[in-house]
Amino acid sequence: MKFLDQAKVFIKSGGGGAGCVSFRREKYVEYGGPNGGDGGRGGDVWAEAVEGLNTLIDYRYQQHY
Repeated sequence: MKFLDQAKVFIKSGGGGAGCVSFRREKYVEYGGPNGGDGGRGGDVWAEAVEGLNTLIDYRYQQHY
């Protein structure tokens, strides 16, 4: 088995949402205008080390997650 101690991995988090599509409603305002939000920031990426992993050979062939 070949030993690898360095691997190049490309990881992308989520892009967030488009926000809420809603309109403001008030009693005496006929056309209230938009009321929606801007959406979220997207997801976070966490990297966690595994103590029992001796080599990074598994990440050599699949680099995009």
